[in-house]
Amino acid sequence: MEKITRVPGIRANAQQFILLLCVTAFIGGMVGMERSLLPQLASQEFGIASKTAMFSFIVAFGITKAITNYFTGVLSNILGRRNLLIVGWLFALPIPWILMYAPAWNWIIAANILLGINQGLAWSSTLMMKIDLAEDKKRGLAVGLNEFAGYLAVGLTTFLVAWIASNYGLRPYPFYTGVVFSVVGLLASIFIIKDTREFMKTAAVSSGTRPLLQHVFKDTLFRNRNLSAVVQGGLVNNLNDGMVWGLYPLILSANGFTLTQIGLVTAIYPACWGIGQLFSGRISDFFERKHLLFWGMFLQAVTLLLLIQASAYAHFIALSVILGIGKAMVYPTFIASIADNTHPSQRAESVGIYRFCRDSGYAIGAVITGILSDRLGITVAVTFIGGLTMASAFIIQFRMRIAHPDRLVLET
Repeated sequence: MEKITRVPGIRANAQQFILLLCVTAFIGGMVGMERSLLPQLASQEFGIASKTAMFSFIVAFGITKAITNYFTGVLSNILGRRNLLIVGWLFALPIPWILMYAPAWNWIIAANILLGINQGLAWSSTLMMKIDLAEDKKRGLAVGLNEFAGYLAVGLTTFLVAWIASNYGLRPYPFYTGVVFSVVGLLASIFIIKDTREFMKTAAVSSGTRPLLQHVFKDTLFRNRNLSAVVQGGLVNNLNDGMVWGLYPLILSANGFTLTQIGLVTAIYPACWGIGQLFSGRISDFFERKHLLFWGMFLQAVTLLLLIQASAYAHFIALSVILGIGKAMVYPTFIASIADNTHPSQRAESVGIYRFCRDSGYAIGAVITGILSDRLGITVAVTFIGGLTMASAFIIQFRMRIAHPDRLVLET
């Protein structure tokens, strides 16, 4: 087995970087296992009609993942990225079995609490490990590759489990995919993956141009113009994804599409999200990150507002592609922007705070969507979330300062 060197760089640590990409794909597969099935499971097997009650699994997932993200950022420098990754996989092991045999909806919610812990620990750890390994000028590429692997796996697994469900039923066979992902991911993390804290320590010593933030939490959320603009953008980005996660399968079902068709459309969106990040992360290393963030959020907003006008199957496919591209433009760029504006020794904590706020968006989006859908209808819910996304784009446009990826911006 190749031993990790202390020399930073994706190419210099190619074997470990590729192994981490594979582990990230397994982590994404755990989410894809649920993405097209749980709304159907709620209505068909548990008889849940209320959108607010139905989307409770997204609320549970979002809150748990957000909190876990924060503590992962705080603890990763102390306990090690690899140790937290292994713990994250231990929480994943019971999830598919609960989904297969849950006798009541509360069990599904419990499984999503475990999924949130798994994602917060495991995804955050692999992300920070890739940032540790990458050179500063390829940070966007590292993040893009990480998110590409994860979200491509989400998309492929979403389609796979929908196909399995259409041929063999909603339970138990589609969830056997999660058994494979969790077991293989755990074994790989224990026996193959190496910790990368030493890279962070080396970067911290050599990083003479990046001053420490006075108060990481306050600066990330409010005082630093770039960091705070990124945080609100990330929150709104996942807020609208929380809506899409819950409503999209129901909108498609209401239009008379089959489970396989629904699975394809809902898989195209995260697949384009994942594939697009393969390019957008690297593009953000060469072009101003602020511009990618603004246009990515703007594109998402327009797509969501057009979603309520769609009727033909081709319309939904096209909108899924465009929405995925909008997500791809912003997702790795957000994290790379956070890394640009923080000292290496504070980077994990700042990224953890960002991911805490970002994934709180899942819960907030699910709650808002459920309440508005139940009381005023799906059209109002989609329009409101689309409007919020447009507002977020303009906050980025007017609050962020221009900054090239290779220099730190200190405006507050």
